[in-house]
Amino acid sequence: MRILMSACKQVVQPMVSFHGPALTNINMDPFFRRKDKVVIVMGATGTGKSRLAIDLAMHYPAEIINSDKMQVYKGLDIVTNKVTEEECKGIPHHLIGKFDPNSNFTANDFKNHASLAIESILERDRLPIIAGGSNSYIEALVDKHSEFRMKYECCFLWVDVAIPVLHSFVSKRVDRMVKVGLVDEVRKMFDSTTEAEYTNGIRQAIGVPEMHEYLHCEASGSNDDETQERLLQAAISKIKENTCILAYRQLQKIRRLQARRGWNMHRLDATEVFLKHQGEADQAWEKFVATPATRMVDKFLLNPIPSILPTEAIITPPRFFPRLCRQWLPQHGN
Repeated sequence: MRILMSACKQVVQPMVSFHGPALTNINMDPFFRRKDKVVIVMGATGTGKSRLAIDLAMHYPAEIINSDKMQVYKGLDIVTNKVTEEECKGIPHHLIGKFDPNSNFTANDFKNHASLAIESILERDRLPIIAGGSNSYIEALVDKHSEFRMKYECCFLWVDVAIPVLHSFVSKRVDRMVKVGLVDEVRKMFDSTTEAEYTNGIRQAIGVPEMHEYLHCEASGSNDDETQERLLQAAISKIKENTCILAYRQLQKIRRLQARRGWNMHRLDATEVFLKHQGEADQAWEKFVATPATRMVDKFLLNPIPSILPTEAIITPPRFFPRLCRQWLPQHGN
């Protein structure tokens, strides 16, 4: 059965009427405008944000906006842990691998580009899902964008994993990244003839500065194989350490946002998933993360229309409203 978006645009009878000359010159639109919906998936690195965003996008007509500050750049797909084409499962992704790796893509840049992406997704009657670990980007968009809160209603999903468990997973993930080509990927962009600069663009990504000494000595040929292997292992250990530090800082930032900004975050504890293996881990993911998250988004999308409306109000639902249509259509026909 087709989802007819126009079928959802119904006249809503007001429960309270507004009459009289006193209200004639008052613009009530900002108070009664139905906000468009945006889902934001947050969490420390390695917790499964991309996986959840893709799961949700498979459940709804949706598109994903990347909010990871290193994944916005072209290149270093392994180092920045970009989702593969296979992992995307055909879901459109925005702001991923699009920008010059030597540029400096700021939080303000993200705010502007993400706003355009949200509008384009909504115009196609799809749900925008923002996912990534750069919480400063999310903060810039939600709290420092003067129009964002007026135009959009947000559902914040926080995928959380106990720090000791996450650190163990991160360590193993770095080993997998090395196995599939992290060192060669960094080697291709390394230039021993220029002075090391790791403060701008994609060269800031964890995995690049840590490899400097190893690759510099390799290029100069000044060390024997045993020394080079020792430098490589030291670089890998540093990558693991810095990734764990990043995860902790991201977690602290989320907690500060939750406490100080009053963001209504829905915490999803994925710790059990990381303690399981293969099939059992997938079952735990569905039980503790995917299914609860879907229920939360269902409730968010079906949030009732305000009951105090102007007499002449005709409420047009937000541009993404398909799940309400699914419930409406079986009762009222095609």
